[in-house]
Amino acid sequence: MTFPRINLKAMEDHVTGHTRLFITTTFGLVVFVGVVALVVFFFALRGAEQAMVPDVQHKDLIQALLELQEKELYPRIQMRFSQTAEGRGTVLEQNPRPGTIVKAGRRIRLVVSQGAVVNSVEDYRGRSLEEVRLDLKTLFAAASLPLITIKEPAMYEFSSETPGTVLQQSPEPGSPVAGPVTLEFVVSRGPLHTQTPAPDLTGLSPQAALKKLAPLGLGFQFSLRPASGNEKPGMVVEQDPAKNTMVESDKAVNLVIASPLESKNGDVFGLFTYTMPENPYPLPVRLETLPPGGGSAGGERTLLAETDFAGGTFTFPYQLPPDSTLILSMLNRELYREKVQIRMEALSLDEL
Repeated sequence: MTFPRINLKAMEDHVTGHTRLFITTTFGLVVFVGVVALVVFFFALRGAEQAMVPDVQHKDLIQALLELQEKELYPRIQMRFSQTAEGRGTVLEQNPRPGTIVKAGRRIRLVVSQGAVVNSVEDYRGRSLEEVRLDLKTLFAAASLPLITIKEPAMYEFSSETPGTVLQQSPEPGSPVAGPVTLEFVVSRGPLHTQTPAPDLTGLSPQAALKKLAPLGLGFQFSLRPASGNEKPGMVVEQDPAKNTMVESDKAVNLVIASPLESKNGDVFGLFTYTMPENPYPLPVRLETLPPGGGSAGGERTLLAETDFAGGTFTFPYQLPPDSTLILSMLNRELYREKVQIRMEALSLDEL
């Protein structure tokens, strides 16, 4: 088999004779590609057409989507609970705001109601009133206007149930929630005029005395007097009523604490006193201390006393360094604080 001979000389003569045509064609292609690139670039700079964002707030979601579609705008939807069940599927907020000029194809954020966070009234009977308050506060923490509130003050009546227990409620459990609801409660004040024998509290520390009184539902009031004889400072040396005396549950036992004749280590022995509003039933209170220099934000708190207290004048003895801080709280809410100061009558003539 033979192959045809290639005439290289003829090819060379052909290319040499058409050099100008080759150069012209190449230059034309370069110019053409450049023109096409410029056209594409200018079209890209021009961008999409502009549109005005419509006002779709308080409109049904379907209607809002249709209005956005007419403007060639696209939604980005977020769901959120609202105050009423009727508003379900309604646009609550939008961003950008109505009237803003944007490019077609822009995404518009729509916040849409998914209805009320609750659709019926729960059964709160048998629960603590303070527990119900805390639950509702947590449930509607992010709401500007809570959907369910409690009518204050609540109604109270004597009952064998634990003080603070919800006995009755209105609206009834299961009632539909179609808008803001105000709950009305009847709350237990505890048994009426129950009596209990006063325990023997002499020789106990103030904290131990409170632990004995708390289960009996008895109140307390502390006072101080200088220790005498073999009395141990800081302990209960007198009580009224005396032990085994029958005391009504809403009465207080007066306790006298022996105070030291001389201050040790420079500590101040005193009586914390604060008068708070009367409550229908005892609520949890805490008396805590901050070390000197602890300030309002820093320092570790130390628990001095913890009990239930129905209100009135709260008293409790303490022995602390000067400039310590005493903090009284009820239901984890601070009521009052004061600095421990050296009393002038406690200073000797040499110290003055």
